[in-house]
Amino acid sequence: MSRRTKMIERIKELMYQPKFIRNIGIVAHIDHGKTTLSDNLLAGAGMISEELAGDARSLDFDEQESARGITIDAASVSMVHKFEDEDFLINLIDTPGHVDFGGDVTRAMRAVDGAVVVVCAVEGIMPQTETVFRQALKENVRPVLFINKVDRLINELKLEPEELQNRFLKIIAEANKLIKGMAPKDKKDQWKVDVADGSVAFGSAYHNWAINIPIMQKSGINFKDIIDYCDNEKQKELAQKVPITEVLLGMVIKHLPSPLVSQEYRVPTIWDGDIETEEGQAMIKTDFDGPLAVMVTNVSIDKHAGEIATGRVYGGTIEKGQDIFLVGSHGKARTQQVGVFFGAERVNTDKVPAGNIVAITGAKGAIAGETLCNIDKKIKEFEGIEHISEPVVTVAVEAKNTKDLPKLIEALRQVSKEDPTVRVDINEETGQHLISGMGELHLEIITYRIREEKGVEIETSEPIVVYRETVAGKIDSPVEGKSPNKHNRFYITVEPLDQTVYDAITEGTIKEGRVKGKEMATTFMENGLDKDEARRVWDVYNKGVLLNMTRGIQYLDEVRELLIEGFESALDAGPIANEIAMGLKFKLVDAKLHEDAIHRGPAQVLPSIRKAIFAAIMMANPTLLEPIQKVFINTPQDYMGNATREIQNRRGQIIDMEQDGDMVAVESKVPVAEMFGFAGDIRSATEGRCLWSTENAGFERLPNELQRQIVREIRERKGLSPEPYGPDHYLG
Repeated sequence: MSRRTKMIERIKELMYQPKFIRNIGIVAHIDHGKTTLSDNLLAGAGMISEELAGDARSLDFDEQESARGITIDAASVSMVHKFEDEDFLINLIDTPGHVDFGGDVTRAMRAVDGAVVVVCAVEGIMPQTETVFRQALKENVRPVLFINKVDRLINELKLEPEELQNRFLKIIAEANKLIKGMAPKDKKDQWKVDVADGSVAFGSAYHNWAINIPIMQKSGINFKDIIDYCDNEKQKELAQKVPITEVLLGMVIKHLPSPLVSQEYRVPTIWDGDIETEEGQAMIKTDFDGPLAVMVTNVSIDKHAGEIATGRVYGGTIEKGQDIFLVGSHGKARTQQVGVFFGAERVNTDKVPAGNIVAITGAKGAIAGETLCNIDKKIKEFEGIEHISEPVVTVAVEAKNTKDLPKLIEALRQVSKEDPTVRVDINEETGQHLISGMGELHLEIITYRIREEKGVEIETSEPIVVYRETVAGKIDSPVEGKSPNKHNRFYITVEPLDQTVYDAITEGTIKEGRVKGKEMATTFMENGLDKDEARRVWDVYNKGVLLNMTRGIQYLDEVRELLIEGFESALDAGPIANEIAMGLKFKLVDAKLHEDAIHRGPAQVLPSIRKAIFAAIMMANPTLLEPIQKVFINTPQDYMGNATREIQNRRGQIIDMEQDGDMVAVESKVPVAEMFGFAGDIRSATEGRCLWSTENAGFERLPNELQRQIVREIRERKGLSPEPYGPDHYLG
């Protein structure tokens, strides 16, 4: 029996022993060494040759990943590791570090219970490190810390043992500060990383060695010895004595939870159902004989097998040929194959029980965030996956040949399934379709895949920035929206939403969607909404709210759903420039309704509420918001002036500057509209000597002097009249 076959057989056995399973993600800032680390872990498990580890980038299956040297898609792999004479099944997901692909990290965190946070010893904790910490801790995923590239501190920066330790202590303190700020209340102390207990490791993924306190005690190797090995170019010898696989997977097994432990505290936070029910108990106890509960975290398209849904099995067992129910989309499907990931390939196992990460073929219609269950035992769906960023850049895409139009539409549908952070607007009438993504690189990758992988010849426009609409003022008296038959009238006011409520929606403390009953009232009050208003929220949408402040209006309950529908559709394409409207607080203060239901149907209610909303916005100092990115630049002091000039020339603001030796770290924020071509410009301004990264920083008000010009440009591009209509247009 080959080693590979033996490992697959052992994986199948261990899948039924949740105590010996660890589901982990590897997360970090871009270029801090995640994929090299994953390679070494695979080599240690005998899945690739040790000579190739570090260069193979085995989990970068996509040719664009290999060409660009970055991870674009999260990749899963299952392997067996022996620790203290016991075999453990490690289900590992390697995630991207580039800010444009942060959605993959968020989705991966829903599938795992623990995360190895990789930090470069030279650069320390960077913006995207903070973001991935936030993504992990928000999903109740416990972290351990691996400080990578230690050899560079020794060989390039020539640090002494004491300086080394100070550098490490600073990184650990920053990591613990993030954990303290974001971990669940009852886990803040327990989850802190600590050199003494071995939840922090140091090493070089490239040279295949690592060390932590337990291994130091076991091997007798200390920091001084490590400096000697690095100075004398004996890192290969060091890797024989303290191999990275032993140290890291040992740390993972010892400190990160098994599904038996994690599902007890994770399930109540990601599933709203009753924990006392049969399915609730099955998930809490990781019971593979209970009702089926699978959370889909990713969907990819395989040329031969079609759609592959990756998911975490929280309860029950998913089997080949099983009929399943898709809770979110109310669809049914039959699984063709189920199995586990083995690097770039999938190994079919016929069954995958609770506590494991599964690959499912045949779950047609499933998207990331979908809940799968038995047809005869329907369960409440898991909470949706909330992505930290939203699309800010758009390109228009057209098929070069008209005959390829159906093929392009299918390719776009696949793209939006594979990556839920992409927004696709398909316009079958004009044949021009819009793809919105997280940044230039994100859109480059998507359009490349449509051309090369889906085989559709396309033409793309220059990137366009996505704006948002809001108001900067409020209106004194309510606006009246009349139905076309004049028998129904709605009176509404608008004002900017309180900042504390807006922040709570952004952070996910307040969930978007219809508010049923008064159960959310306390949360609204805790986040700054007035007591009377908190009990009257009907809907939370686009980081805005609709409140019903009326009393005793007859028939209002019968049109409530129509009013909410009209409110949401109005906010999807606002009156200023047909862009999404956000951050608004609408109050319905009065209404007059016809007593006959036939006269207050959708054709009457929808236009009247939409017109009232548009008129109200146009009377309350309508304003465009533009997307902003934080830009972090690390540059030698000699080039600092050039770097800051590059920021200021793009309407950017310098927020902070810190000096570390002869390097300067510049933190700034710049409008996304000004960031096109930045990569080339900053490289030439600093002669290629700077490191830089970006992070999305939400939306801010567009300067007054640019408002009119940008509104006109957007409206002309969309084929609308150059100037927006005034309130009278909607009130007539």
